[in-house]
Amino acid sequence: MCGIIGYVGHKQALEIVVAGLRRMEYRGYDSAGLAVIADGGLEVRKKAGKLSNLEQLLGEDPLPSSTTGIGHTRWATHGGPTDRNAHPHVSSDDRIAVIHNGIIENFHTLRTELEAAGVQLESETDTEVVAHLMAHTLPEVGNSLPLAMQAVCSRLQGAFTLVVVDRNQPDVVVGARRNSPLVVGLGTDGNFLASDVSAFVAHTRHALELGQDQIVVMKADSVVVTDFDGNVVEAKPFDIDWDASAAEKGGYELFMLKEISEQPKAVADSLLGRIDENFRITLDELSIDPAVLQHINKVIVIACGTAAHAGMVAKYAIEHWTHLPVDVEVASEFRYRDPIVGPDSLVIAISQSGETMDTLMGLRYAKSQGARTLAICNTVGSTIPRESDAVIYTYAGPEIAVASTKAFLTQITATFLVGLFLAQVRGTMFEDEIRGILADLDDMPRHVDLVLDTAEPIRELARSLASARSVLFLGRHVGYPVALEGALKLKELAYMHAEGFPAGELKHGPIALIEEGIPVIVIVPSPKGRAVLHDKIVSNIQEVRARGAQVIAIAEEGDESIIPFADHIIRIPAVPTLMQPLVAVVPLQIFACEMATGKGHDVDQPRNLAKSVTVE
Repeated sequence: MCGIIGYVGHKQALEIVVAGLRRMEYRGYDSAGLAVIADGGLEVRKKAGKLSNLEQLLGEDPLPSSTTGIGHTRWATHGGPTDRNAHPHVSSDDRIAVIHNGIIENFHTLRTELEAAGVQLESETDTEVVAHLMAHTLPEVGNSLPLAMQAVCSRLQGAFTLVVVDRNQPDVVVGARRNSPLVVGLGTDGNFLASDVSAFVAHTRHALELGQDQIVVMKADSVVVTDFDGNVVEAKPFDIDWDASAAEKGGYELFMLKEISEQPKAVADSLLGRIDENFRITLDELSIDPAVLQHINKVIVIACGTAAHAGMVAKYAIEHWTHLPVDVEVASEFRYRDPIVGPDSLVIAISQSGETMDTLMGLRYAKSQGARTLAICNTVGSTIPRESDAVIYTYAGPEIAVASTKAFLTQITATFLVGLFLAQVRGTMFEDEIRGILADLDDMPRHVDLVLDTAEPIRELARSLASARSVLFLGRHVGYPVALEGALKLKELAYMHAEGFPAGELKHGPIALIEEGIPVIVIVPSPKGRAVLHDKIVSNIQEVRARGAQVIAIAEEGDESIIPFADHIIRIPAVPTLMQPLVAVVPLQIFACEMATGKGHDVDQPRNLAKSVTVE
């Protein structure tokens, strides 16, 4: 989950590295640090806390001029967020500096070995052992940095990205990856290594994918990729389809506000080119033979957090359209319970970053059982799409705020396309039915835009409730995962108790949480869709109001029957039942953002969280 950048070239490394860290700070902000090679020496600066603390230190204690540097933002795993545990870590002889993302599972054994050899370790991290192992190994391999990296990687267990510099080799940066993201940027004035393309997109849009168990040796004018045995391999090139301005706030106070506002475009871009003039689905990147999909008898969605909520929405749609059973699995639990999965299963892995470790491991398990695998992802060239049989990219552009917004809407959009494509190839729906649904889906960006244009009442309501200690969310059918997502956003941003429930489950225990004045947000189904659901949720509203709850209804325009039962009504456009999550979740995103702002919290970088979870 840490942010990594390395640069070697003809420009000043310091400015490039710091700017790269600023763009990746969402990946971890427990501490930040960097190292440069200058005048035959290794200069390191690092500081606990956010990047601004490091920038202040650099102002007080400047670094010398250098064209080779590495930098790191940390999300702490081994050892607390302190100056001492911040990266880079340096070998005892001040020769090697290393930065690391992931977890080295056998670090305790390696640490014990080093301490027995008389090495004094300065931190509590698993990373520091790599610096000392590199320093000890270099003389044994003729001071070859790539050979030393090969030897050290062969001893490491777990998931890791490593980037290393050697003060005696100032023109080279070496990186290695196993189960953790690392990408190469190919520039005209130097080359880059980073855990995220946002770190270098201001300098180049040309990049290389690094595969599993690969090492990259990078100089100003050359890049060589090998496997862990030293065999040269050909890395796959790709171009980044957005520029640096997309990762800037663009006049918005918060990245989250900007990204909420970008949701209509994100949904439209995720549909672009996938619906032809006859409203048939054309998923050109879906490289699974339609004949194979005709024989699938089960769909399993694996995902974490917000992506799992998108998968829950998908379950309702895909089962309805295809008559296939759909299971939605929390990825961190999936492979540990011996799930029933095989060649007739389609496993859909949903991940915004494409590097979510729990989801990646679940994907690998599914592949080992012979399942067909499909990734839904926003990051071209990331691990999960590369290791899947097929991929649907969600073209949402960069999402910098840690709490996902446009990722959720575009993931739902992509799963709907998959569901309708399955219905198309399996013949479970008439063509005119599919055309009608696609026409509705194509109209959703306009509806989302309308929600954004009429959002001020939810902002006012959030400000008035800023002192609330708890908020409950209720939903039925596709409103249930929306309730879960609304609660998650409030927990992430406002640091308060928030729970989402299926409305019918309230009376089976959770109603004990209802007390006088507690806000209860209810996602109200359309009375024109499944009227029975509307009637049932009105009954649930009456149950909580009878016990003193303050009811906030998210209800469609024209639903007058809800007025007597709600203290506040937030209106959303009337849309087909299965598509209501695309509009119903937007007020909840705004509500959470406003509540957090009212409490004085950092909305874009909430405490203890990082954007991309690359450890299990």
